[in-house]
Amino acid sequence: MPGVISPMRYVPDHIVKPDYADSGIVGRWDEPRIKDESVIARMREAGSLAAEILRLAGEQVRPGITTDEIDIFVHDLTIERGAYPSPLNYHGYPKSVCTSVNDVICHGIPDSRKLEDGDIVNIDVTAFIHGVHGDTNATFFVGDVDEQSRDLVKVTEECMWRGIDAVRPDRPISDIGKAIETVAKAHKYGIVRAFIGHGIGQQFHTDIQVLHYYDSRNNMIMRPGMTFTIEPMITLGTWQHRVWDDEWTAVTTDGSRCAQYEHMVLVTDTGVEVLTGGAGAVSPHAPYNA
Repeated sequence: MPGVISPMRYVPDHIVKPDYADSGIVGRWDEPRIKDESVIARMREAGSLAAEILRLAGEQVRPGITTDEIDIFVHDLTIERGAYPSPLNYHGYPKSVCTSVNDVICHGIPDSRKLEDGDIVNIDVTAFIHGVHGDTNATFFVGDVDEQSRDLVKVTEECMWRGIDAVRPDRPISDIGKAIETVAKAHKYGIVRAFIGHGIGQQFHTDIQVLHYYDSRNNMIMRPGMTFTIEPMITLGTWQHRVWDDEWTAVTTDGSRCAQYEHMVLVTDTGVEVLTGGAGAVSPHAPYNA
């Protein structure tokens, strides 16, 4: 059940903000799908920063902490690093991070709820710096978590990496969903369909759509210079969802737990570069030999 949501937090004037920061209205423009070297270089920095913030936020996870306290930590840390917390006031979203607990699929709003021993919580961090966004998330254990939930989280991380392994230039983007679906189905898990990976760059979300299940119609050809997220949401039960009255929090319709991992990637001439991975990331590399 939701707790009490505290007021939206302040961002100092010296922080460069995205266009929606004050109004909550998100502007749209035809951002090139293929980024130039200047944008890519800045996205590497934004990705590295987001990965660091996520790791440090994950270290705060423990029984008794509220998700609002996690939000405060992420908010302050992002500003200390000279960045803007991208979720804040994006289409009016009231917080600087998304915290999704147990049956929450995504977009959970931090509030006064205390994390309890045995919970799992996804923390989704995005930072805006030098005119671009860096986006990543991971699911964390709260205290002593049951084996079934641990397996779910482990397999979800593998699903993300199998999707990343499928990124190749001149291949359809549906290869990503096919790779993820193969792993999830082998474990008889559900794959959420309503929320997908997305293009990213100077805008938080661009028109590239990354499905986490196979659909032959999702046939955009991956080209070097494209940047997007791969962020499968995997459930113990149904893939179907409903949204709370806050118009943000999506939960499984059967109350089953959901886990998620996310990396932001760049299509290269030979394969893929993970812009939010490597040393210092929560999930630095594939947990298997690709």
